[in-house]
Amino acid sequence: MVVSHDRQLLRGMDRIVELSALGARVYGGGWDAYAERREAERAAASRDLDVAERATRQVEREVQAAREIKQRRDAAGKRAALKGGQPRLMLGGMAERAENSGGRASHLADRQRAEVGEALEQARAKVERLKTLSLELPSSGLAAGKRVLAFEDVGFAWPDGTPALRAVSFDIAGPRRLAVTGPNGVGKTTLLRLAVGDLECTAGRIMRGGRIALLDQRTAILGEEETILAAYRRLNPDGDDNACRAVLARFLFRADAALKPVVSLSGGERLRAGLACVLGSVTPPQLLILDEPTNHLDLDSIAAIETALAAYDGALLVVSHDADFLARVGVDAEVRL
Repeated sequence: MVVSHDRQLLRGMDRIVELSALGARVYGGGWDAYAERREAERAAASRDLDVAERATRQVEREVQAAREIKQRRDAAGKRAALKGGQPRLMLGGMAERAENSGGRASHLADRQRAEVGEALEQARAKVERLKTLSLELPSSGLAAGKRVLAFEDVGFAWPDGTPALRAVSFDIAGPRRLAVTGPNGVGKTTLLRLAVGDLECTAGRIMRGGRIALLDQRTAILGEEETILAAYRRLNPDGDDNACRAVLARFLFRADAALKPVVSLSGGERLRAGLACVLGSVTPPQLLILDEPTNHLDLDSIAAIETALAAYDGALLVVSHDADFLARVGVDAEVRL
């Protein structure tokens, strides 16, 4: 029995049990069959909910129209009574019929409301209300031919002489997307730290241009004792409070959630907070460097980030074992260590 968000791994499963706000559902087959069926179910539930909501609005319009017609008739009757000319007994009968008619209309309206209300609740019960990321990224302003990072025969050795990298060369110009691949322990994280200047190479040359941001697995750009809002304001000092909170809300940190201290965040929340601080900036980085970005995210958040990064007009340098993620964000070349 495996608990995982690794889609490649899930493709080899015989069954998938999905846990959600609606409970547990069992799907036969691996990831692709599960994803297809889940999407079909969600689409059908969404259509049913849309139909039920339209029916509810239609009933309310009809009830309101009937109420207005009755009000006009009652007003006309009162005006006629004030003018006189009809026997008191006839006027009393008309009033009684109007009252009985109004009562029947009210009962009918109540029954119609109850029927559509029940249908609406049943439709809502089938739709999982997911809080989803809403990531519309501003332009990075990266020109097509601008070089943002280049390694020329770069090597790095630790102070004790232990080598970590040897003769690494690659070039990123314009909105290119590269993956850094290789087994654990070959220096992928070291390469990323060299790329942003946290380490200095001991051989070769590194050239940097434009704005570069790194989100590592620890999301070190966030201070442990500061709140999410304080971290965003520190990293984006030009935004006012309303603009900052609007950005954080798109990354699911709404209202008091933006005041949570970083130290209390889960792995997935830390990544979302880091992405908010970096990608939610008025001027996003022209090169975004990511170290295993999908490790702590659920599948729906991964899908939202994939969509956003696919539309991101800057360059990407990514360390990831998630082949689906790399394909969906447009990585088309690799630096293999």
